[in-house]
Amino acid sequence: MFTLRPYQQEAVTRTLNYFRRHKEPGVIVLPTGAGKSLVIAELARLARGRVLVLAHVKELVEQNHAKYESYGLKAAIFSAGLGKKQTHTQVVFGSVQSVARNLTAFSQFSLVIIDECHRVSDVDDSQYKKVVNHLSLANPNLKVLGLTATPYRLGMGWIYQTHYHGFVRSRKPRFFSHCLFELPLRLMIKQGYLCPPDIVDAPVVHYDFSRLYEQGLFSEQALDRELARQPRVTPHIVRQIQDYAAARVGVMVFASTVRHATEVASLLPAAHTALITGETPSSQRSDIIRRFKARELKFLVNVSVLTTGFDAPHVDVIALLRPTQSVALYQQIIGRGLRLSPDKTDCLVLDYAGNNMDLFAPDVGEPRPNPDTTQVQVLCPACGFANIFWGKTNEQGQVLEHFGRRCQGLFSDEEQPEELGEPCDYRFRFKSCPQCLAENDIAARQCHECGEVLVDPDKKLKEALALKDALILRCAGMSLAKGEGKFGQALVVSYFDEDGTELKQWLSFDNKGASGRFFIEFIQPHWPAPSLEPHFTSLDQVVAHASQFRHPDFVIARKHKRGWRISETLFDYQGRFRLANAL
Repeated sequence: MFTLRPYQQEAVTRTLNYFRRHKEPGVIVLPTGAGKSLVIAELARLARGRVLVLAHVKELVEQNHAKYESYGLKAAIFSAGLGKKQTHTQVVFGSVQSVARNLTAFSQFSLVIIDECHRVSDVDDSQYKKVVNHLSLANPNLKVLGLTATPYRLGMGWIYQTHYHGFVRSRKPRFFSHCLFELPLRLMIKQGYLCPPDIVDAPVVHYDFSRLYEQGLFSEQALDRELARQPRVTPHIVRQIQDYAAARVGVMVFASTVRHATEVASLLPAAHTALITGETPSSQRSDIIRRFKARELKFLVNVSVLTTGFDAPHVDVIALLRPTQSVALYQQIIGRGLRLSPDKTDCLVLDYAGNNMDLFAPDVGEPRPNPDTTQVQVLCPACGFANIFWGKTNEQGQVLEHFGRRCQGLFSDEEQPEELGEPCDYRFRFKSCPQCLAENDIAARQCHECGEVLVDPDKKLKEALALKDALILRCAGMSLAKGEGKFGQALVVSYFDEDGTELKQWLSFDNKGASGRFFIEFIQPHWPAPSLEPHFTSLDQVVAHASQFRHPDFVIARKHKRGWRISETLFDYQGRFRLANAL
């Protein structure tokens, strides 16, 4: 019998409270080594109905089953890999592959728990969804809970929609609706539940996989070709790993391909090294893992097979010799070395592939616009939520620019704080529908309110190109000056293209703030940090801040008398036409 840690008990309590009020699938996020199997065991013990616990590898099925039976309870195992297909108990631990192939053997379950739930894809005919859909036919009130250390997927982003701290992770359809509880990795380390990583990023000798990142190719053939171009690097890296690991006890090496792993293993001491690949027979694999855990082996080389469901607390060196664009995979790999073990003070992480990811605050969701951006905090004017967007700051930390589009906050009910809030619909950047004036995302092609087709910026540019009395300026810069118009002071805006062609626009100044025409026509579209626009009380102030305003990507003008009149400015352009200074 185990006693739950405080955070494990909180995860259980939040799950019970959530499913008393909601039926949508939920997620618990716990770092590798936080004891997900104990949380699973406690929830299965407390459940009133039948419980099915799914995992994708037999090691996890066996591990979760053992933790549950440590309570003195009995549970069945349904896994071809473990040689058992039992369903007679209230709680069943199964591999998703075996269960999905034998759906008729399963019925009348009230709760499905999915370990490593980031593996649930958005494909309708996935094995996980087949199981859930089958059980839902017999029980429409079926509850589904996922547990993972990494709640995101490559190419998909966050696997759930809303977070219990009151913000939106994804507005797209997701299998999991809500994150019920999350324990940050940094807090786990600070509280002494995991050991700290000592990350040596890009050691002196390392691979250059930049060509693959540019091409977006990470196939085994592409990796082998790239490694063949760098034949002298691997021997140097292996010697360095041995030097770093001289006083260490357990070293896991993550290679790029089978051929690469074979070469790496051949360069390490044969008596203390073993290799595991997807082709390694099950019995041999089990024996190698046993010997490694018993410290009969010091070096364990593998290719994409020991990233989850593997528990060897004595591991104190992780060597990454493979590139990845997956934040989840990167965290799962390093997580193999963060468990506590006697006399272990840290885990040395050697990244020879230049992955350069932040273990504690990974970039998930919107990609970083450019290398000189950082995460900035922007308050929502509508709900007050502190959004985190990519942006730029000055030396004093003031936000100069941000790339946020929509508020990530949730409106909460003060009278019923336990209920899920509605997502805030405030947009920092938008384009208005000409039919109903509704605000839409800047990339939208159809109005979300009335369904009106929104004009494609490429279509606008094509139509202007076809007109004899139209001019398109590929804007490369902008200058501001004071002037006198018909109705008093005016701002003279000069737009320039790469060749020096100039278009001017006169805008009457007013100091009415956000309700004034000057703000709507100039300040709002040109200020790079939406919702953080200063209140300009004079035209001199506007001109003084000229360097902080952003210029449009394209300016469209029509012939007017002897000159040109600007009819439209296009910002945040995403299309097939080249931008200024972009070759």
